[in-house]
Amino acid sequence: MSSTESISVRLRLTEIFFSLQGESSRVGLPTVFVRLTGCPLRCTWCDTTYSFTGGAWHTLEEVMAEVAKHGTPYVCVTGGEPLAQKACLPFLTALCDAGYSVSLETSGALDVSGVDPRVSKIMDLKAPGSGEESKNLWANLAHLTRADELKLVLADEADYEWARAQIATHKLTDLCPVLLSPVQGTLTPDRLAEWVLRDKLPVRMQVQLHKVIWGNTPGR
Repeated sequence: MSSTESISVRLRLTEIFFSLQGESSRVGLPTVFVRLTGCPLRCTWCDTTYSFTGGAWHTLEEVMAEVAKHGTPYVCVTGGEPLAQKACLPFLTALCDAGYSVSLETSGALDVSGVDPRVSKIMDLKAPGSGEESKNLWANLAHLTRADELKLVLADEADYEWARAQIATHKLTDLCPVLLSPVQGTLTPDRLAEWVLRDKLPVRMQVQLHKVIWGNTPGR
């Protein structure tokens, strides 16, 4: 990307903050989070509804400078749904070009084929309990590699059975690691753990580390 092109790239941000990664195989790593504003989905269990609207516009250079202040190699671009902003793609590439280890948290409802291949895509599949199952873009599965991860957030046993069926039907664990997460306050972690162990699913169960440490504090 030329300097002239980069000047024209503007991102609408809800927040940038430094914290521990709470999910995925990068859990526990000190990470800069760049939360872009806006999302076309309305999941029933969403814990970042404050990112749907508002935010402030920043140039690519401003965002890159803020990321650099934190002195960590790990950057997570999240939302909302970051891919709802066209400028997300050049931003991801700029981060990779700058030498960062980049992950992208995406709903799976928008096309991921244009994401820089150096980025680790952490892609949701929306279970029925989310209210947004119909938004799953199944064609995205063809663009996943072993460097990516699938996350399924589950609200109850019906969601778990749905997840188990998708894992078998689409051979999801052959594509990339699969992570199962309980909806906080709705499905207790011990129940999900019992189901995973009972069925010997080749998945990773996770809880949100940042919520264990700080609760539901925004910007954590």
